[in-house]
Amino acid sequence: MNPTITLLFILSLALGTTITVTSSHWLLAWAGLEMNTLAIVPIIAKQHHPRATEAATKYFLIQATASTLILFSSTINAWKTGQWDISQLSTPESTTMLTLALAMKLGLAPLHLWLPEVLQGSTLPTAMIITTWQKLAPMALLLLTYNNLNHQILITLGLTSALLGGWSGLNQTQTRKIMAFSSIAHMGWLSMALTISPNVTLITLLIYLLITSTLFTVLITTSSKTLLDLGSTLHHTPNLLITSLLILMSLGGLPPLTGFMPKWLILSALITDNKTLISTIMALSTLPSLFFYLRMSQMTTLTLSPKTTPTQHKWRFKTPIIPATLMMILSTLLLPLTPLILNLT
Repeated sequence: MNPTITLLFILSLALGTTITVTSSHWLLAWAGLEMNTLAIVPIIAKQHHPRATEAATKYFLIQATASTLILFSSTINAWKTGQWDISQLSTPESTTMLTLALAMKLGLAPLHLWLPEVLQGSTLPTAMIITTWQKLAPMALLLLTYNNLNHQILITLGLTSALLGGWSGLNQTQTRKIMAFSSIAHMGWLSMALTISPNVTLITLLIYLLITSTLFTVLITTSSKTLLDLGSTLHHTPNLLITSLLILMSLGGLPPLTGFMPKWLILSALITDNKTLISTIMALSTLPSLFFYLRMSQMTTLTLSPKTTPTQHKWRFKTPIIPATLMMILSTLLLPLTPLILNLT
């Protein structure tokens, strides 16, 4: 694809998300979501491969369906209350429909089946956009309608996503599908955070975006599309791959790494609210996810493959850039700053 056209699509993608995040009227938010969808579809399909075309088609159909439901729910709310303001969504049917539509956009279980297939048909940079930037607009709408959301639906979606995201990723060997199921599980934690407070939700979202972006940066740098690719990269970029072990453990939520912070805040809030059973299930749901992160770590840094080439650097490796180094530090060492982050929010 022509670089100018690619830049145009990326700017349209950013503009669509910005319009949705900053809008207070439902029609403007819907228009931003549509602009966002129409910009990402050519980026997914740019490989001119049947798999990419299939992924783009699936993505378009799911996002169009979800956007239609959002428009329908806002229309019903305006019909019954006369309000088009996003924060004035008050009728139960509109709230339920909006929650399910945004769950479809985010890839929350049981509306998640499109996400692994779309990511598998995309390139690694496109997969990173879908699992990070594309979560911002739906999460902004959920935060704007926070006071009117049905907590029972959010808890059900959160539990289902955390459990299915962990269990479904166990038998995967493709890194993009593993990251898709990781995203589903983390969206479950985000859904659970929405039942606690907007501040905890915002912290959880930002840390998810930080760690996921960092891990995708490692995968893009090493061109690792399968676990076998990860197993043959340690000889060529040892420092980067050893750091990736810590990033994977952080994504799994192991203390004392950054990823432990949101899970700790959510579980402690659930226990304080006398939801001990839910907090126990959520804590146990992290074990399958942690298993496939550990398997990726084991394939990456703990299993030495034969050194099949005398050269020190493979042509496919790029030099890690300075922002990536900063992202790796933040992805692993932010836990001691938890009190400061809580005060800032």
